[in-house]
Amino acid sequence: MLLSIVIFLPLLGVIAIALLRNMGASAIKGIALVISLLTFLISIGLYTGFDTGIDGFQTDSQLYQKLPWISGLGISYHIGIDGISLWLVLLTTFLTPICILSAWNSVEKGLSGFMMSLLALETGMLGVFCALDLFLFFVFWEAMLIPMYFLIGIWGGERRIYATIKFVLYTMAGSALMLVGILALYFQNGNSFDLTTLLAAQETFTHANYLFLAFFIAFAIKVPLFPFHTWLPDAHVEAPTVGSVILAGVLLKMGTYGIVRFCLPLFPDSAALYTPWIVPLAVIGIIYGALVAMVQPDLKKLVAYSSVSHLGFVVLGLFSQSDAGIQGSVLQMINHGLSTGALFLLVGMIYERRHSRMIVDFGGLAKKMPIFATIFLVVTLSSIGLPGLNGFVGEFMILLGSFVGGAFSKWYVVFATTGVILAAVYMLWMFQRVMFGTPDSTNESLPDLKPREIVVLLPILLFIVWIGVFPKTFLKPMESSVNAVAAKVKVNAEENTPAVGQVIIDGKTQKPVILKSETADLQLIEEEAQTK
Repeated sequence: MLLSIVIFLPLLGVIAIALLRNMGASAIKGIALVISLLTFLISIGLYTGFDTGIDGFQTDSQLYQKLPWISGLGISYHIGIDGISLWLVLLTTFLTPICILSAWNSVEKGLSGFMMSLLALETGMLGVFCALDLFLFFVFWEAMLIPMYFLIGIWGGERRIYATIKFVLYTMAGSALMLVGILALYFQNGNSFDLTTLLAAQETFTHANYLFLAFFIAFAIKVPLFPFHTWLPDAHVEAPTVGSVILAGVLLKMGTYGIVRFCLPLFPDSAALYTPWIVPLAVIGIIYGALVAMVQPDLKKLVAYSSVSHLGFVVLGLFSQSDAGIQGSVLQMINHGLSTGALFLLVGMIYERRHSRMIVDFGGLAKKMPIFATIFLVVTLSSIGLPGLNGFVGEFMILLGSFVGGAFSKWYVVFATTGVILAAVYMLWMFQRVMFGTPDSTNESLPDLKPREIVVLLPILLFIVWIGVFPKTFLKPMESSVNAVAAKVKVNAEENTPAVGQVIIDGKTQKPVILKSETADLQLIEEEAQTK
């Protein structure tokens, strides 16, 4: 019941604003803020009531709820959380009131619609992270498109219509593939959409490789993974600040969450099969995103391309088939939401003062805005993975898990590591030009951060430091769930990998041979052998 309250409480705010929208701007903003804060406070109960020793949605002792919905079609209202979805739910409820407070004075036209869209979007995102029925998951997945469409299309920049249509078309294309996959699973498994039922029957799936691709492409578009990333920079640049924060902080994580929740446990054999194709795309995204970010003249576009690079690390860790790699990826989802969300907030604050996002228009802000510069520095260091801050923990675990236990060549990890160096280059170079570059006379009168803006940023800074210094607080609840996913993929991969000395059939000669080496080229020496 508690989980349902968290999911649908924001909709109560939507109804309240719709009924009281004529009471004035202050009342509308007050209702939205109170409802979002109340949702966050209630969601903390999910953490305090969570048993870290078991996989959350597979036992009656955990936070979940299952009710019949459309019984004739085998559709149920089945929701629950485990250690993976727990933190994404809390990240969503944490960022929403921060976004509302950050937009306190920046939205004048259509304020009621803006706040209603933001609260409705929160319900959609929470539903995605909690749904354990594939039909219900798809409903929430599609429902969140509507408020995001309005946020960008109505309150966005000059090219908002182009960016909105591109965002919706890309997402809908992926959704169509995912719907086909969902229906195929439904008809193959006794007309059931229930995730726990499907997990128990995953060995009986037919055409699993095609089903994996249907789900994976949908999630890869949302991540976005190279080469499906082209919608993201346009959406970020044209979206209002709040839209960019939610897009980077939460919406992109729906893609990586989908991979770890559906692709890996439902199709472990297929995940292992396609890993040699997916990992290079992740590494290309890491390097490509960093290089393109380096040459961006627009602050917002620079941060947007940095997301392509950072989320490449997440995908790399998810397909490492190692406990540390997958756990680091889940943590990095949270880290990216905090750090990149804070960067977009900071860019939005300076844009409100200067009405420009061009790096060349700034310079010398450290003297005029010391508080802004200090917070910007901490967030910048967090984004590049400085030890002691949150970004370091996630990236280190991903790279370590991928190098030591990764089911692919270590050279991919070596190339991926260059993304860490490139991130330091483009972020520190940007910071130097904005804060210590040649001062622009127009910036002489820019005021420093206001108390409201400091209040918006301080909670994010708290968690940036907290995760960096005490990561166990966040790693422990997800450990059991992550290990279960990693074990399933790893076991299936090992079962399908021939061992040294095993008799196999040479694909060219169709004769029995003995595997003599487990090196990358897998040299096969044909010998007489008896099949077992």
